[in-house]
Amino acid sequence: MPGRAVVSLTTGLEDAERVTVAFLVAVGAAEQGRPTLMFLTKEAVRLALRGVATAVACAGCPPLPDLVRRYQDAGGTFLVCSVCFTAKGLDQAELIKSAEIGGTVQMWEWIGDGATTFSY
Repeated sequence: MPGRAVVSLTTGLEDAERVTVAFLVAVGAAEQGRPTLMFLTKEAVRLALRGVATAVACAGCPPLPDLVRRYQDAGGTFLVCSVCFTAKGLDQAELIKSAEIGGTVQMWEWIGDGATTFSY
């Protein structure tokens, strides 16, 4: 089995290009069969809500809904920072599939003996 991958994302749709790049990296890892986790913090937690990840970052860029679907279809998961999510007053009932609330402890538990990491 290929090694694990973690993509940490702090930015939301205020920087749709950065979000797109992070998703492209995560999709690439997941579609290669790597267990892949996106750790969403700060404004990125909103991307785990239904109907939010809808942008197209640039001409020729894949739409975010397509990247989210591909990531989920490849078995990728989202860990949504509990502190950030709560601080923004968001509703857990609105989470997309493959997303769960957690923090750094859960991230480190998932990493276990190691993972390749990317941060955006």
